[in-house]
Amino acid sequence: MNPKRLLKKLFMTCLSITLLCCGAYAQSISLKGKVTDNKGLPMPGVTVKIKNTNKVTVTDVNGSFVISHENPAKLVVSFIGFITKEVPVTNEATVTISIAEDAQSLNEVVVTALGVKREKKNLTYSTQQIGGEDLVQGKDPSLINDIDGKVSGVQIVSSSGTPGSSSSIVVRGASSFYGNNQALMVVDGVPVNNDETGNLNSGPGTSRIADIDPSIIESINVLKGAAATALYGSAGAAGVIIITTKTGKVNAKPTINFSSDFSFENALLPQIQDKYAQGTNGVYYDGTTEKTSTSWGPLMDTLTINGQPAKKYNQAALFFKTGHTYNNVVSVAGGGTASNYYLSYSNFDQTGTVPTTEFLRNALFAKYGAKINDKINTTFQLNYTNSQNHRLPEGYALESPVWTIYTAPISYNLLPYENADGTQRLYRYSRNNPYWVLNNISNTSSVNRFLPTFTTDYKPLKWLTVTERFGADVYNETDNYHESAQSVSNPTGRIVLNSLNFRQFNNDLVASANHQFGDFNIDGLIGNNVYSQYSQDLYANGVGLTVPDLTNISSASTINFSESHYLQHKIGVYAQANVDYKRFLILALTGRYDGSSKLATDHSYYPYGSAATSFIASEFFSKELQDVMNLAKIRVSYASVGNDNISPYSLTTPYYSQTIRNITFPYEGQAGFLLSQTLNNPYLQNERINEFETGIETGFFNNRITMEASYYIKNLKDGIIPGVAIAPSTGYTGTTVNTGVMRNKGFELLLTVVPVKTKDLKWDVTINYSQIRSKVLTIDGDLQQIGNGFSSIIVGQPYGVLYGTRYARNAKGQLLIDDSGLPYADATPGVIGNINPDWTGGFSSTLRYKQFNFSVFFDVKKGGDIQNNVDGYGYFYGTPKVTENRAPRVVSGISESTGLPNTVVVTGQAYYQRLNGIEESVIQDGTYIKLRNASIGYTLKPTWLTGSPFKSINVSVTGRNLWIYAPHFTGGDPEVSSFGASNGDQGIYSFSTPTSRSIDFSVKATL
Repeated sequence: MNPKRLLKKLFMTCLSITLLCCGAYAQSISLKGKVTDNKGLPMPGVTVKIKNTNKVTVTDVNGSFVISHENPAKLVVSFIGFITKEVPVTNEATVTISIAEDAQSLNEVVVTALGVKREKKNLTYSTQQIGGEDLVQGKDPSLINDIDGKVSGVQIVSSSGTPGSSSSIVVRGASSFYGNNQALMVVDGVPVNNDETGNLNSGPGTSRIADIDPSIIESINVLKGAAATALYGSAGAAGVIIITTKTGKVNAKPTINFSSDFSFENALLPQIQDKYAQGTNGVYYDGTTEKTSTSWGPLMDTLTINGQPAKKYNQAALFFKTGHTYNNVVSVAGGGTASNYYLSYSNFDQTGTVPTTEFLRNALFAKYGAKINDKINTTFQLNYTNSQNHRLPEGYALESPVWTIYTAPISYNLLPYENADGTQRLYRYSRNNPYWVLNNISNTSSVNRFLPTFTTDYKPLKWLTVTERFGADVYNETDNYHESAQSVSNPTGRIVLNSLNFRQFNNDLVASANHQFGDFNIDGLIGNNVYSQYSQDLYANGVGLTVPDLTNISSASTINFSESHYLQHKIGVYAQANVDYKRFLILALTGRYDGSSKLATDHSYYPYGSAATSFIASEFFSKELQDVMNLAKIRVSYASVGNDNISPYSLTTPYYSQTIRNITFPYEGQAGFLLSQTLNNPYLQNERINEFETGIETGFFNNRITMEASYYIKNLKDGIIPGVAIAPSTGYTGTTVNTGVMRNKGFELLLTVVPVKTKDLKWDVTINYSQIRSKVLTIDGDLQQIGNGFSSIIVGQPYGVLYGTRYARNAKGQLLIDDSGLPYADATPGVIGNINPDWTGGFSSTLRYKQFNFSVFFDVKKGGDIQNNVDGYGYFYGTPKVTENRAPRVVSGISESTGLPNTVVVTGQAYYQRLNGIEESVIQDGTYIKLRNASIGYTLKPTWLTGSPFKSINVSVTGRNLWIYAPHFTGGDPEVSSFGASNGDQGIYSFSTPTSRSIDFSVKATL
């Protein structure tokens, strides 16, 4: 045989075998696997990646995954709070991987001031985080209300059941006498506006945080004390709510999530009598030939009309309807090798229990992050919202339909609401028929809002990062109020147009560094903040509508127009240093120097800062003890922060258009202005808040049990007090001073327990408790009292007490009774209630069993007085449930004239109509226990979805306000404040749209 031919054949054979082997070696292998923890429990959501490739997947609810690879390969398995693990694989068909918890990551990573992420274990102040899933689980349309009861030290009060109504959120009590006491809202490091807007008549408006769709939120972190919020300057003096939005993942295929919710709501109504007809002193009035506003007539069971038993009308049941809410959300998330994206659209539509009321929100959110190179990362995001709100007047207003429904006699049919001649038909004078209101009065608002944010991180050195973050908050709101002619309050009709243009810009330039020096780990930052806010308000009021049904202000015979502009600027420089010694001793220092355009030139710049330390004793524990108690931490902090809680131009004494002797200027072409009666104070300086805080944090059995307790004392000095009376000889009635002093102190407790944690079953329990005590120490010199909306500020009393007419009593506290046998009001008003609760708490329990999920959340408030004006006015009308007892009685008390026990018999009508003039009679204890929400859900087994495009499907049912125990309150819901979210509107229950009990059905799917 030819040697050359033999060598050629041998070479070709070897080459073929080699190529065959290479082909086999490069063949893609499909690997099925499962990821568990060190106890064998499945781990959903774990990232599994083929090292040095773009192939990546995530484990499902059972911890399972499928991924293809080429031999040889390494799997990189990672999950937050667990040690990243690399696993080599070759030809295995299946693999089970166990990952261990990272002892250094047992504490959650939280977002702190300026968007800085830090381990909670290393923080030197109190903070509490709520995950996005926990937030939306409550199914409340307002993200503020979704926080309610879940965070210690935070008090949230909703104003009304009208869709889109405002809520107040106050952290650790009031921080100012008259300034904004609500927490600062920050979205991805940028402050956003949360003013209450949209209402042109009586009642609450909308908190503008309602423009943000809760479904885009990854987490909310509440910064409570001054040490935690000092870097935000004066805007953060009342606490900060850090909102972090969702983001995409690098090297991730597009994931599509869709959710659809439908709920129905039923009004929570006050207790109203249903036994007695319209009339007075037992005599029937028919509401047509004889009119009266009262229901002190005969028993309905004995009343006949034209020989027939009188028909009974349940006015509330006939008027209030079942509300409906639709909420649909679709999102797409993913990323490439050096980028990530998240896109979301939501449509929210809620129709209220009062006909014609509605809140509609369409929200679009987009976020894109890109790694430009090894040193530069950028993120751009835009949140656009269009919201429409339709509401009606509430509260005392003559136009309020709720007032008339609650007080209408059960013997009168409110329909039809018009007479044959087109005039209103009603059983009484001086009120509008509520059904006429539905068709003839409207209050609509439309908001277009843009929230763009651009962030660039530049890392010139391994230990140094420079961040530039620019954010804006721009919205335009158009409000329209229309009231047809023949309204009781405006017989010739009225149209109001209001246009609000709002612009807020915020820019931070921050340099942050982190470096290890032996046993010391030091991280710090230094930055600059530039902030500006501008608002323009255009207001037109037209009366005397000349063209029926023309809802254009041009039909008004008289139009008054006003325009206002407000501009303010702030600049600040700040620094923070955190020194960590061997992970057991931490020192944190912050400082800020702010300048505000709202303050006097000599006082426009003011410094403040904080010093805090924590000692982690558990770092010295033996391994055996750490297995039982993995965390034992003590922290102490002291902070002093400034607050410029006044409106722009408060240093000036402006001119105002005037009305003199029934002549309103401009009059016949002539303008007329006079100086304000309030003298300016050109020397105003910032308020100062000094706060001391100490606390402990513990963790047991790898955080199966955790406990955090905090105690703080917060002192306000140089409080800004407007409207303090001065000598009339000055030509002014009052001025603004820097003299207020107030103290808040409180205790907070948070306990979390995981009683059961097995492969198929996990049970989580969270309990929180808060107690706040406030006291007004000084107002101004010898001044002891000053008004604040519906409440009063009184030296020696808590901030926010109810002051009004009270029962006359003798020295022993017994009621004094006049000669007619009735109690009467003391000649001197006094403190009749305290709106602040004794304590608040919350209890949540979540049980996960295989594919099922069960959760309940109870909210508790002990104390906190409420002025129930529905009963107060109802006593005169004879409509509260308690007035069904109309038997003659002897009122217990002492006769003023004889000094002996009262023996005079009075009628029920006389007794209750006397109470109508004594405000103390309607002060009720607001204690309640509320089943705020309960939910049951089921996630379909992944095997059921095999062959379908779905990765997961979850269905759930959630109930809100299912049960309320309020033994001393006779209204519908003790957790309301009828006139809005401002300081002076709290503690009042007065003819607002009732809140609701609701059932929500939800479907979530992932593609």
